[in-house]
Amino acid sequence: MSTFWSLWVAILSILTLVLVFSLLYWNMKNYTGVEEGKSMGHEFDGIEELNNPLPAWWTKMFWITAVWAAYYLLAYPGLGNYEGFLGWKSSNQGITTLAESKEAREQAEAEGYHVEYDAELRRADEKFGPIFQQYAQQDIHALANNEEALEIGQRLFLQNCSQCHGSDARGGVGFPNLTDDDWLYGGSPAKIKETLLLGRKAAMPAWQASLGEQGIKEVVAYVISLSGRDADPALVQAGKAKFGACAACHGADGKGSLAHNLPFGAPNLTDDIWLYGGSERAITETLQHGRNGVMPAWKDILGEDKVHLISAYVYSLSNK
Repeated sequence: MSTFWSLWVAILSILTLVLVFSLLYWNMKNYTGVEEGKSMGHEFDGIEELNNPLPAWWTKMFWITAVWAAYYLLAYPGLGNYEGFLGWKSSNQGITTLAESKEAREQAEAEGYHVEYDAELRRADEKFGPIFQQYAQQDIHALANNEEALEIGQRLFLQNCSQCHGSDARGGVGFPNLTDDDWLYGGSPAKIKETLLLGRKAAMPAWQASLGEQGIKEVVAYVISLSGRDADPALVQAGKAKFGACAACHGADGKGSLAHNLPFGAPNLTDDIWLYGGSERAITETLQHGRNGVMPAWKDILGEDKVHLISAYVYSLSNK
């Protein structure tokens, strides 16, 4: 928050409290000139108005509420950028990386600040950590048949993975379907866990500059033909000659790096499964501009024990 808005909030809050205390104090005084309990000289429909103060319990309740409000504003963050004398924070603000989060957490502990979010994480680790450790000792194949473990793995998946792969894990454009048997880097338990722990960075280069418009059109036709679809025979033949540049990753037969035991994650072009779309337009766009998909590494975010459970859940989706 900027200095101006910080002062704006602080001044308004303080003035409001001053007004509240002033009103409470003013209402405790008798400024009417009429003794308390005596008539004010007004009568409406037979009902006489008396000079009675607020009930004592009501007045005390108002004072307690006002004092608590003042204490709260001074003890906790609330007056603009003022952080409160108790050193309490809801969370470390302005964090953009894991390294910054770790540094802020260590700094808060060193300076004696109580960060509620960090405290909740510690309590959760103390309570659930042993459960995750217990499951981490079991083989993924065994966990894939353990209903309780899969329920936990599903919750972790929904919290951390569904934003990209969807709550049903069927993915979308640019995000793989995890329920079928098509894998870019392998669908074994070890490979799935490796992908989750370390992440993946795909790099499909752009070919517009090297192939030109006509070359792109020819290679697109050949790629379409690889999956059994009809394309212009002349373009297919010309595209086949240019496909050699693609074979380094996809293989000369176009079946992808996994079929040739290569670590690139290049997809199989001979099936009908497309990560970014298999239409002529989508393939053309892929060749022209390239693709750079990123699967983040979860090792430092969730830890190996939780990743182990998610791996079992993901493995179970395609291995019923």
